[in-house]
Amino acid sequence: MLPMTRTDAAPPAPASSAVGAAPRFASWALAGALAGALGFFATILTDVHVPGDDGDRRMTVDMVDDVSIMKARLGFLAGYAVVGLLLYCAAAWRRHVEPRVPDSTAAKLVATGFTASAGALTLGYGWKGAMAIYGDGGPEDDSFDKEGRFVYYVLNDFGGYIGWTGVMFAAMAVAWMAFRERSVARWIGVVSVLGLLFPVGGILVMSVPGLPGTTLPLWMIVAFSGFAFGKSPATRPLPPA
Repeated sequence: MLPMTRTDAAPPAPASSAVGAAPRFASWALAGALAGALGFFATILTDVHVPGDDGDRRMTVDMVDDVSIMKARLGFLAGYAVVGLLLYCAAAWRRHVEPRVPDSTAAKLVATGFTASAGALTLGYGWKGAMAIYGDGGPEDDSFDKEGRFVYYVLNDFGGYIGWTGVMFAAMAVAWMAFRERSVARWIGVVSVLGLLFPVGGILVMSVPGLPGTTLPLWMIVAFSGFAFGKSPATRPLPPA
């Protein structure tokens, strides 16, 4: 009988640490959800409309000094963070998604929409920063009279809202990818359509340009959380090569 030999073999590595294991989630997409959350804060929660300017009372020059410069400043800072996050999302989308669907024009429209919104929101939130500087109580509130500050107020009326139009078209592209190309989860397509109903309907019926800013930040929170943790073919993490 041949003698038995003993070999000390290392225990097998757990599946979670195996070489080539796919990441658990698409971490880059969390930047999109954060952009939506900060966008809601910068656009809705720090809106500079003064109390009474809601249809019951007409806004006048004499009311412009009632604008909260603190809300304007916070909205400006959060808004510029949104600009940076949108640019990051555009770059990450091109890197992680477009190579998987190279023949999809809709996929390319998503990154283009984010870039367009980043440019427009640079102005929209920049005007909010100017309101914080030149508004009553700001560090340079003696630079303009009330008529001059009222100009900045009018620019802020839709400034932080109009800039989300590029994201609106990105949501349309995502809906197309979900229902036509089937490279995105269907439920994200449904969320996209729901987020588009109010702004698109308002634009078509009433020609209100700022409505994208009311729902598209919320769309980004939900959709990009889905991209991060869901199983959309276009965004599902792949194992490293």
